[in-house]
Amino acid sequence: MNENLFASFLTPMMMGIPIVTIIIMFPIIMFPSPKRLINNRIESMQQWLLQQTTKQMMSVHSYKGQTWTLMLMSLIIFIASTNLLGLLPYSFTATTQLSMNLGMAVPLWAATVITGFRHKTKMSLAHLLPQGTPTPLIPVLVIIETISLLIQPMALAVRLTANITAGHLLMHLIGSATLALMSISLTVATPTFIILVLLTILEFAVALIQAYVFTLLISLYLHDNT
Repeated sequence: MNENLFASFLTPMMMGIPIVTIIIMFPIIMFPSPKRLINNRIESMQQWLLQQTTKQMMSVHSYKGQTWTLMLMSLIIFIASTNLLGLLPYSFTATTQLSMNLGMAVPLWAATVITGFRHKTKMSLAHLLPQGTPTPLIPVLVIIETISLLIQPMALAVRLTANITAGHLLMHLIGSATLALMSISLTVATPTFIILVLLTILEFAVALIQAYVFTLLISLYLHDNT
């Protein structure tokens, strides 16, 4: 119970050197390159899920938007696998770090905005001023719309960080309470343990949903700019 609540979110070190880069490469293990003529069940399920996600997410895009398919699918696989690996005991969840999430959100958001200004300059500028705005309110609305545009990558990163961090903290608190209650009364500890199991199942769903939401919002920004 005296353990630091945020100890699991500290950057892991080995011989004084951060090993986050090595941890980030771990998801590659979950998706090996197929080397068989006939895939096994796991590989077939992975490919089916990827095809369904690609069809649902990219069907609304134009040809220019569909050129981002490989990048967006790689993004959702990376975030989902990182979140799932972070649920393992004694593991480190890289997506709980705001700096990493900003490192994913800012370049992708900037690329969609630059694409919009390059191919649809008038439409991109028109988004900064709603149609029918009274003349005295034009400067204020332009400033507000510009701020809302610039805050989009921060919202993406904070949403992912907050959801993953909150879930891990809640699991840590309930797990610590369960261990403490087991030494007092098993009858009281049993409902707490059931809640912990249900919360763990929920966190598996949250890990996948947050990966989908992050990628879907990038896809929507791309759709607005292509």
